[in-house]
Amino acid sequence: MALQPARSRYWLGAGLVFLAAFCFAMKGILIKLAYQYPIDAISLLTLRMLFALPFYIAISIQLARTQPPLHLTTKQWATLAMLGITGYYLASFFNFLGLVYITASLERILLFVYPTFVLLMNAIGFGRRVTRLQLIALALTYAGIVLAFWGNVESSIQKNVALGAFWVVLSGLVYAIYLVGSDRVINWVGSQRYTCYAMMAATIPTVLHCALHNGLQLTHYPVPVYFLGLGMAIFVTVIPTFMIAEGIKRVGSGNASIIASVGPIFTIILSTTVLHETISYAQVAGTFLVLAGVFLIGWRGK
Repeated sequence: MALQPARSRYWLGAGLVFLAAFCFAMKGILIKLAYQYPIDAISLLTLRMLFALPFYIAISIQLARTQPPLHLTTKQWATLAMLGITGYYLASFFNFLGLVYITASLERILLFVYPTFVLLMNAIGFGRRVTRLQLIALALTYAGIVLAFWGNVESSIQKNVALGAFWVVLSGLVYAIYLVGSDRVINWVGSQRYTCYAMMAATIPTVLHCALHNGLQLTHYPVPVYFLGLGMAIFVTVIPTFMIAEGIKRVGSGNASIIASVGPIFTIILSTTVLHETISYAQVAGTFLVLAGVFLIGWRGK
């Protein structure tokens, strides 16, 4: 009987990560739509963070009223802040930069090198064994992603493939560091508080960066830019960050990173319907391979 609650806990966590992957898949689409207007990467990221900030402040105040007070050391607070800056400022900014140069579809497949980084960091830094099941699931998902995007790399519709790829892969590496560090820190403060504090910490360097870049001149953009920024704040930031943190708590960063690999498939669908990109039979076949890898982890995951 004890196995059933554990299995239910796992499937709930896997479902949260899966839904978060869908929300995150919208990010590249919304960013590319915003880049149709005259706005740069750090200004767009700042709008996203400022629109999201009130939600995190309100939720953190509510949590402080309903949960026991935290007793963290200065070092623990610093660790939490640095992880927030790493995951939500550095990784996000590098990702926004990459999308200046490459398509949303290519960005998604490149970003999903991070599960490999997560498993390697867990294996090397924490001595966690990479199971045969995880290796098989990774092989299936990566094979599916490569097949799904085969022939999608068209340099004629991208400004600078090499530079864009560099920024996106760097974003994936930095985000992997955030995911691995999150396992321990979430146990200190809880997933909801962790998300709020991490996002608030990341907002500070984001705003400072924008102030140095353009003096925080954020009021002269076309109206659609602000709607897109608000959409990113709610549907690509606030909602999925809580879901991914709670999902990591239940399934661990390694399994979470593999389950979230379904994200590029969502991007294919969204980029086809919203950005009017074409979809091939190879992309459909790749979709099934990725979903097979996700199902394998869900079926036999611990």
